Amino acid sequence: MLDQAKPTVRSIYFSEEHEMLRAQLRRFVEEEIKPHGAAWEEQGFTPRETLRKMGELGFLGIRYPAEYGGSEMNTLGSVVLAEELGRSTFSGVAITVLVHTDMASVHIFNAGSKAQKDRLMPDIIAGKKIVAVAVTEPGAGSDVKGIRTTARRDGDHYVLNGTKTFITNGVHGDLYCVAVKTDPGGRPSQSVSIILVEKGTPGFRVSRALDKHGWRSSDTAELVFEDCRVPAENILGEEGRGFYSIMKTFQNERTMIAAMATGEAEAALEITLDWVRDRQAFGAPLWDKQAIRSRLAMLASKVEAGRQLVYHSAWLDAQGFDAVKEVSMAKAYCGELVNEVMYACVQFHGGMGFMRESAIERMSRDARVQSIGGGATEVMLEEVAKRIAR
Repeated sequence: MLDQAKPTVRSIYFSEEHEMLRAQLRRFVEEEIKPHGAAWEEQGFTPRETLRKMGELGFLGIRYPAEYGGSEMNTLGSVVLAEELGRSTFSGVAITVLVHTDMASVHIFNAGSKAQKDRLMPDIIAGKKIVAVAVTEPGAGSDVKGIRTTARRDGDHYVLNGTKTFITNGVHGDLYCVAVKTDPGGRPSQSVSIILVEKGTPGFRVSRALDKHGWRSSDTAELVFEDCRVPAENILGEEGRGFYSIMKTFQNERTMIAAMATGEAEAALEITLDWVRDRQAFGAPLWDKQAIRSRLAMLASKVEAGRQLVYHSAWLDAQGFDAVKEVSMAKAYCGELVNEVMYACVQFHGGMGFMRESAIERMSRDARVQSIGGGATEVMLEEVAKRIAR
């Protein structure tokens, strides 16, 4: 006879280990993030002690080797992290963590020498050193080939000059993976390198903390390099190969942003369902209005579709397949969808949805950047178009 026992895992993509991680993260969010998130929004950053707690619990090294303190899980483990942090309703906290774990430190792990990794990865995974990635400039965002910050070789050092902007973890970070032009006259795809700059290096400064529309519990900075001398041994990987490293990391970054967006959208729908069940209008709860039920049901369907697209993209990546098309689809779809969900949720909250005391108001501001950061929707759709036309 067939075993009629219910499975313990609802998804074909996840194992019991993944679900245990999800439960631990959900508990941490409820106990350590939600009670304090509003204060962190006011101060403009997530406290270092919180990040260290996450390191102690193993949340900052999900995909890294055990020799450095990691858990050796796959891409889907990071998706669980991104979803649950997205569900926290404080996306500034989520992006602070995800930049550290899945967008910045990966440059050190993927391209760094053994000596670099042995020295830095244990503290990164423990939350003792926080990492930022500095690619975007005032004149170059998704177009990585257009960066203008330079690094000139001078003996045993590189000398950096230029400006970076919109850098998450830029104010309170310790380590910066900086994209530079090491051969300004060379082919664009072969002239970019990544150099590790540590806080306190002479010639490097945080020129200002940026005041953002959303993600207010994450610190975002403008960075300036003025004849900043960095040891040549701080280069990550080969000189001139940085563009390819950034493109590889972009796939991971876009998967995480899409996963975070689905977590945010799911949480927003849950909050709104509670609201419309309780809110009375014309003698009955808003939930009794068919137009509201139908729209929320359709949005829930779209969120589920986005979630499955994210899961499949992450699974493809974990199996070693080229998933650029699927990842780009997920980033474009989920980045737009989370904004559609937030718009409806604010609408159904009525005037309360417009008040700063409402979680939905904050979440709607946080969501707006999801279709911009990590690759704008228009850029993602170009990536998809190139691949479906083959």
